[in-house]
Formats: sequence, C-alpha cells, structure tokens
Amino acid sequence: MFAMAPVLGIDPGLSRCGYGAVVRETGSRLRAVSCGVLRTDPALNLPQRLSILHDELESLIVELKPSVVVVERLLFQNNVRTAISVGQASGLALAIAARHHIDVVQYSPNEVKLAIAGDGGAGKAEVGAMVARLLKLREVPKPADAADALALALCHLWRQRVGAATESTRTLDVRSDREVGLPSGLDQRIAAALARRT
Repeated sequence: MFAMAPVLGIDPGLSRCGYGAVVRETGSRLRAVSCGVLRTDPALNLPQRLSILHDELESLIVELKPSVVVVERLLFQNNVRTAISVGQASGLALAIAARHHIDVVQYSPNEVKLAIAGDGGAGKAEVGAMVARLLKLREVPKPADAADALALALCHLWRQRVGAATESTRTLDVRSDREVGLPSGLDQRIAAALARRT
C-alpha cells in the first residue's frame, strides 16, 4: 500500500486503543499515513469486546502491512482494572503481530515522552503538540490515544536512525544532528532514554 512499510504504533486499551502509522520518506521526512482509535462498547461482555478489538487490530495490520509494531509497555498502575484491560489489549496486539511475522518492540511511556518532548514527565498535551510539529500536522491528533500511538512510532523511527548513525560513527555528536536528520539534541535524549533501559 505504501512505498515504504510504515511503523505502526499501538497505544493499547480496551475501551480506546490508539493507533498511528508513520513512514520515512525520501531523506529524513516523516509522514503520518494513518491514525485513530479503535473502540469497544463497555456495555458488551469482555469476550465480545476482546473479539471485536482482535478483529479490528488484525484488519489494521493486514491493511497497513507495517514493518514493525510498536506497543506501549505496560507499567505498574494504581488502577488494577485499567492495568488488566490495557494488558489484555496489549497481548492481542503482540499476538496478532507475531502471527503475521511482524517484529514487535515496546517502549515505556517515559521513554517515549523523553524522546518526543525531551522530558520523561511531559504531559499528554506536550507530547501531542510535539507529534503535530514533527509530522507537520495542522492540528494535534485527537483523541490523545491517537497522538500517543504516533509518538510511539516516531520514537522507534528515531531510535533506528540514531542506532544507524551510532553504528557508523560509534559516537553521538551534537554536530551530527543535521546529518542524522533529527531535531537538534534529540539524538542525545533518545540515547539517554536507551541508556536508562540497560
């Protein structure tokens, strides 16, 4: 469907599951090719809702044919019910991607916020505004789940780019920003986020 296979970000949730697909075009230009939210009716029972979400996620993956699926990593939450539903939706996305032989990567919310907004504690409004700016969108994608999914895809694309640059130079230098095609200082923020994971 696309000249280059997109990276598909999934912000998992049972009531609202955000998705956002981004492709890297010629040079360093990034373009959103699809984003939105998959919804299930809370009035339905859990098996029905999971079945609906499964079918919609699979249709999305079949349509977009992503090179990789990026799913937000589930971290501890105070709301146990929310954590369980997010985990169920996340599990569906992981299983469907695996069945279609698509690589899956996961990032924590803090890693994505640090990469996109430069602050691991950034709010949804800040992340959404940066997503719109970096993808040159006229407005912030709504609802926030769609913006968060695009942020996941962007985070992965930049990690790939920084990884490739690091592999070729073995060092990250502020002067390499223009060559790598990243906003100024973004490569250092991603490197810092990745360093925290190890």
